[in-house]
Amino acid sequence: MSVLEQESHDGAKGSLFIIGGGSRPAEMVNRMIDEAGLREGGYAIILPMSSSTPDSAIIWASEQFLDNDMERITGFNFLPGGDIPQHWIDSLKNASLIYISGGDQNRFMSIAGGTAIEEAIHHAWKNGAMIAGTSAGAAVMSEKMITGDELRYPEYSATFRTIESENLEIGRGLGFITTAIIDQHFIWRSRHNRLFTAVIEHPDMLGIGIDESTAILVRGNTAEVVGVAQVMVFRNPDASFSEKNGKMGARNLVVDIYLEGEKFSIN
Repeated sequence: MSVLEQESHDGAKGSLFIIGGGSRPAEMVNRMIDEAGLREGGYAIILPMSSSTPDSAIIWASEQFLDNDMERITGFNFLPGGDIPQHWIDSLKNASLIYISGGDQNRFMSIAGGTAIEEAIHHAWKNGAMIAGTSAGAAVMSEKMITGDELRYPEYSATFRTIESENLEIGRGLGFITTAIIDQHFIWRSRHNRLFTAVIEHPDMLGIGIDESTAILVRGNTAEVVGVAQVMVFRNPDASFSEKNGKMGARNLVVDIYLEGEKFSIN
C-alpha cells in the first residue's frame, strides 16, 4: 500500500457507492444522492476520464442528477499529460460526491494515478465525501484492479473462457478497498471465471462481482447491496491452489449471492 493509500485509510470517514454498470434505476440514484448528503447542500463532480467520449459521459451522468433537482454538479475532464488546474483540485477536495464514469479503467488510472488528482479524491473521501463509480469507475475502487485484459489471450473478450494461471492481469487502482478485488457487469456478462481466477491467485482477497443496475454502498467494513440484481462474493479461505498444464484447481471455495438490502463484511 502506498503512503497516500495508508494515510487515506487511517480515520477515513467517507463512503463508496460502487455500481456494476448498465442502466441506473432512479431508486438507486436517489439512494446515492441521499447517502452523499447532496439534498442538504454540497456539490458533485463527475470525472469522465475512463470514457473515450468524456464530454458525452459528463452529460449522460449529469442527467439523472438534474432529474432529481440536483443542479450543483459539474465535470472535470483532466487530460493525459496535461496541466492540472489547481482550482479543479481544490474543488475535488471539497466535493460531497465524486463520480467516476464508465469506460476503460486503465485509461482513468493512466491519467489520475499517482497525481494530485488521486490525492484530491482521497482527501475528499477521508473528509467525509462519497466516491462513486460505475463499470470502469467500479473497477478502480480496489487497490488490486482488474484491468480487463488477459495475459495469455491478448485479444479482448468480455469474459474469461478458462481458469488458468498467470492469465489475469492486475493493475493498481485507487485503493479505497484493500481487502477485495472488484468486478462489474458480473452476472450479465458471466464473469465468474475472472473472480475464480482472482481468489485462487490472490487468496487473501475477496472477489466481489457486482451485476448491472446494482451497487454496493460501503461504509467502514460493511457493504450493502442497492439496486435490482445481485452481488456475488467469492472467497478462498484455505488458500487452496493446484495446477496442471496451466489450468488451476482449488477446493472449498465459498460463493455467496447477496440480494438488494442485504449486507456483508468486506474484511
